[in-house]
Amino acid sequence: MSSVHNAQAVRPTALPANQPRQFYRGGASIAALRGGGDDQEFGPEDWVASTTHRFGKPDSGLSHLPDGRLLREAVSADPQSWLGPEHVSAYGDSTALLVKLLDAGQRLPVHCHPSDTFAKQHLGSRFGKTEAWIVVGTSGADPVVYLGFREDAAPERIAEWVRTQDSSAMLGALNEIPVKPGDTVHVPAGTPHAIGAGVFIVELQQPTDFSVTLEWQGFLASAEDAFLGLNESAALETVNHSGFDDAVLGSLIKRTGGLDSARVPLLASDAEPFFRADRLHGTVELDPSFGVLIVLDGAGKLHCEDGSELALQRGTTAVVPHSAGPSRLDGDLTAVHCRPPATGRR
Repeated sequence: MSSVHNAQAVRPTALPANQPRQFYRGGASIAALRGGGDDQEFGPEDWVASTTHRFGKPDSGLSHLPDGRLLREAVSADPQSWLGPEHVSAYGDSTALLVKLLDAGQRLPVHCHPSDTFAKQHLGSRFGKTEAWIVVGTSGADPVVYLGFREDAAPERIAEWVRTQDSSAMLGALNEIPVKPGDTVHVPAGTPHAIGAGVFIVELQQPTDFSVTLEWQGFLASAEDAFLGLNESAALETVNHSGFDDAVLGSLIKRTGGLDSARVPLLASDAEPFFRADRLHGTVELDPSFGVLIVLDGAGKLHCEDGSELALQRGTTAVVPHSAGPSRLDGDLTAVHCRPPATGRR
């Protein structure tokens, strides 16, 4: 590979939409943000700067660079430039991050995700799937999300709900939380949850596609698709059956819509070992880091250490390599900046 090709590979790059077909409806809000007309009915997720493939579908979900290469291959070929030496020392050539735009055109099923420990023991993966949601838009009269059981739920009771596919019992047992733009929710691995119709989020995740779908009937073809290839009993070991009281919910949820400083940290402190996210507005200095920029409004530029620039506007999704160095965002724009965990945090 030529040095010129390498130089191109490690500059901030705007990326096209990457919307693998899903089992649930959505996509209109993604199309509206990007300014395009493709609001495909089953394109509710845009996997941004993804080096993660869908579970059981190794050719689906991966992001391509404009020159046609997979981002995953580019990072693997030059991890120091993309990720930085400290990150590589901690995580190898994994970005340790998956970012999505998710537009819930219908309520998602009740589901949860495995922890790092469970994923290592049962799925052969270093990473489980802790995630966080940044609400960037809502529609409808009552936009809500569902997070954790309201009260402790005995494992055998949960197993009965799953066996009988008692959707009303599962959903009714969860905390129902009204949301508006600027709200953020941290979702630890194991937490049963769902996202209501009309909620549009930027979602940060560990870099896997592991989901245990408790409420599969009406969403998936069969129970065989719900449990990651595990038997049902093993899969249900992922579920946190403890109740989430107001104190727990308060530690996971932030309301940032009224904050308008140049840099607004978005996520609860519990999320810091997994990923970082800030809302940026106007002129902001950025430290060297692999990151993902999603421009929510306005227009501006990202100025890099080597003098190169990347034009940004509403709907731009861009991957920023560590080798961009200390950089500067300026213009009349608002963006979400997503990054992996700081090294040494885990």
